[in-house]
Amino acid sequence: MKRIKIKNSTTEFNIGKIVCVGRNYAEHATELGNEIPEKPLIFIKPASAVIYSGETIFYPSFSNEMHHEVELVLLIGKDIKDVTPQDAENAITGYGVGLDMTLRDVQLQLKSKGHPWTIAKCFDTSAVLSEFVLKDDYQLSLNEEIHLSVNDELRQKDKLNKMIFKPAGLVSYISSLMTLNEGDLVFTGTPKGVGKVNKGDVIKAGIENIDELTADVQ
Repeated sequence: MKRIKIKNSTTEFNIGKIVCVGRNYAEHATELGNEIPEKPLIFIKPASAVIYSGETIFYPSFSNEMHHEVELVLLIGKDIKDVTPQDAENAITGYGVGLDMTLRDVQLQLKSKGHPWTIAKCFDTSAVLSEFVLKDDYQLSLNEEIHLSVNDELRQKDKLNKMIFKPAGLVSYISSLMTLNEGDLVFTGTPKGVGKVNKGDVIKAGIENIDELTADVQ
């Protein structure tokens, strides 16, 4: 079972489901030629996709275009269903950095046929996680900078406040669709600047005052 590691603590959480939000930064939606959504766009990753900072992302044999997407990740600390934004805020226990690795060629091919694009998001090693900071130790302001570089070349850099749907609102909305349980994770979307990675690349990503992560691609 995959577990969440908490900075400066022996506390750990078993990872449940991973709920991801697409197109949550307007400029990212635009760069891929997508409409800006009126409601959060939701999809799921399995916990089996998780690896941790310092580990290796493996290129699936059925893709030639894997993209990086750095995201703020929310850790859910208690079971909730159909809650208000205020109660959703209270259910967020911590924050981490995540990479939502995406097989863009596979995704576009499946979308063009009207098929689900699950396999473009759910492959092994497609969810890279940093350690997490507990909300008791750090209060998120959304003025924090999120960034990602490949081989020390800056690719993504923005402020968390550019999110269309903010954390409490996202969690509230997701809870109206499904029960969220202790240990579930919410990937909150990626800013502009996504792009292809190749075998041999080294990815470094982070969020100001939260944590940083690294991963190599093979």
